[in-house]
Amino acid sequence: MGFRDRGVEIKTPEQIALMREAGLVVGETLDLVRRTVKPGMTTGALDAVAEDHIRSRGATPSFLGYHGFPGTLCVSVNDEVVHGIPGDRVINDGDVVSIDCGAIVQGWHGDAAVTVPVGEVPDEVCELIRVTEEAMWRGIAAAALGGRVTDISHAVESYVRSQGDYGILEEYVGHGIGSAMHQPPNVPNYGRPGRGPKLVRGLALAVEPMIVLGSPETTVLDDDWTVVTDDGSWAAHSENTFTLTPDGAWVLTALDGGEAKLAELGVPFGGR
Repeated sequence: MGFRDRGVEIKTPEQIALMREAGLVVGETLDLVRRTVKPGMTTGALDAVAEDHIRSRGATPSFLGYHGFPGTLCVSVNDEVVHGIPGDRVINDGDVVSIDCGAIVQGWHGDAAVTVPVGEVPDEVCELIRVTEEAMWRGIAAAALGGRVTDISHAVESYVRSQGDYGILEEYVGHGIGSAMHQPPNVPNYGRPGRGPKLVRGLALAVEPMIVLGSPETTVLDDDWTVVTDDGSWAAHSENTFTLTPDGAWVLTALDGGEAKLAELGVPFGGR
């Protein structure tokens, strides 16, 4: 492991392999909670399912206790964008639930998020979820060895802008990840390409667009965690952790390593 460009952590192939193990735990957990969430369930019950699965795989939840955060998941409903605290809130038919999950294996982190419609959800909200997830993949697909971090940012923003009049949160961004959950560099979801640290082998990044139907202006609630839209518009959040190998991109938190989606986008797959 080494450090370049003001604290950017460069991992060895062996360390990336451990991040893949953590990423698989995250991917499995999100797949499980996606299938588990249903009307009448509390966000706390969903959190318990996630914690049980992470620990059953010999991993540790990244979020639990992080700066005092009390949950294994961030569970954000409707106009809550990110960092929702799981608890007694009941999930209803028609809600949209953003679920962010992290896990640690032998000191190495994986981090990913999905947004799940529960029951009958308006078409415009389903489209918001689709656009957010696709923008994340377009960002990953824009990354190549020798490129720059904001190549990802520009691809995310360009795709979102091409799809309609959505709000892109600017205050909350993606990030480097490795021996800590949040590391340099920041990965904004907007901006001009060709800026920021160089994309090199051993760098791992979490790409995570947060997109809203209305204004991107937000407020943090009195719990000091939950971020909500000021205008009450609904939000979606999508995230994956990835790295670059000489063969291409490898999505460490996707169960198939991102192979299918990268092929759809015409991007080489760098996993194994």
